[in-house]
Amino acid sequence: MVFSLTSTASFPCYMVRKGADGRVSAGVEAITIDDLPAGDVLVRVAYSSLNYKDALASQGHPGVVRSFPHVPGIDCAGTVVESASSDFRPGDEVLITGYELGASHWGGFSAHVRVPAAWIVRLPAELSVREAMIYGTAGFTAAQCVKAIVERGIGPDRGPVIVTGATGGVGSIAVAILAKLGYDVAAVTGKAKQYEWLRRLGAKTILNRDEVNDDSDRPLLQARWAAAVDTVGGRPLATILRSVEHRGCVAACGLVAGAALEVTVYPFILRGVTLAGIDSAKCPRPERLEVWRKLAGEWRVDQLAEIVDEITLDELPDHVQKILAGQVVGRTLVVPRTVNG
Repeated sequence: MVFSLTSTASFPCYMVRKGADGRVSAGVEAITIDDLPAGDVLVRVAYSSLNYKDALASQGHPGVVRSFPHVPGIDCAGTVVESASSDFRPGDEVLITGYELGASHWGGFSAHVRVPAAWIVRLPAELSVREAMIYGTAGFTAAQCVKAIVERGIGPDRGPVIVTGATGGVGSIAVAILAKLGYDVAAVTGKAKQYEWLRRLGAKTILNRDEVNDDSDRPLLQARWAAAVDTVGGRPLATILRSVEHRGCVAACGLVAGAALEVTVYPFILRGVTLAGIDSAKCPRPERLEVWRKLAGEWRVDQLAEIVDEITLDELPDHVQKILAGQVVGRTLVVPRTVNG
C-alpha cells in the first residue's frame, strides 16, 4: 500500500524542547512534512520502540540530544512514502536503527521520518514491521552480542553463558537467542517476579544481581562462565570479567550500573578473556544486514509475543520514568498515534 501526504497535512510526534530558562519539556505536538529534517526517503512510521537512550533523550540529556527542539526514537519501521533514492520505492517496507536517528537527527517517535537512504534496511520478508520493532535496536544489539560469542568459537559445549539485565530489552532477547542456539543460559535479574518468564524465554539458571557484584580487590575469581552478555556495565561487568573461563568472551553493551570499569589486566593476560564492545549505531552495513538476516531466520525468537508491551505517544512520559527506574520488562513498542487517534 502506498500512502501520500501533502506538505501541509499535520501528524503527531513526541517533541522535546528546551526553554530559555534551561528547563526541558516534552509532549505530543503536531508537525508537518516541511518541519522534518532533510533526507532522501520519507517513511510513514508504523512502530518505534522505547529504549534507555530514548528515555535519556526525552529528558534532554546532553550526551544524546545535540540540539533542540528534538524528536527522540532511535529506531522505527514502516512504509516508504517518497524516495529520491533508486534503492527504495513508495510502498517498500523498511526499518531503521542506529546512525543518528533520535540523536542529532529527529527520530521515530513521529508518524513520519525523513532520513538518508544509507540508514535504511529493507524489511526481511520473514518479518512484519511489528516484529522488526519488537527486536528494534535492543534485538539488533542482543544479536550482535551473540554473534561476538559465536565468532570466537565458543559453542554450547563450552559451558554456561551469563546474561545480565536479563529482563530488559537487550537481555531478554539475548537469553532467547542463546537458548535457541542450545546454550545453557544463566539470567541475572533483581526482579524475582520475572523468574518464570525468564525460564519461558529459555534461561536454565536464574541469579540475583547481588551474585555478580563482587567488591573485593581480587584480580581473578573462580571461573564460572564460558561467555557473557553484559548489558549493565560497572561492578557487575568487572565481576564477570574476573569469572570467565579461559579464552572466554564478554560482550558488553550497557552502562546502567556504571560507566567506570575497575578491573586489572589479569583476566586478559592470564585467562585470555576477550572483552568485545558492542556498538549498534555505527555498525557497518554488511554486518548490519547479516544480523537482520539472522534475526529473521536461524536466530528468530519464538517468544516475541511474550516480550512486548505497546503504548501510544501520549503514554510515553510514564514509560520514560519507568525505564529510567529499571521497571520495564522486555520491549515496549511505541505506536506513533495519540490516544484519540
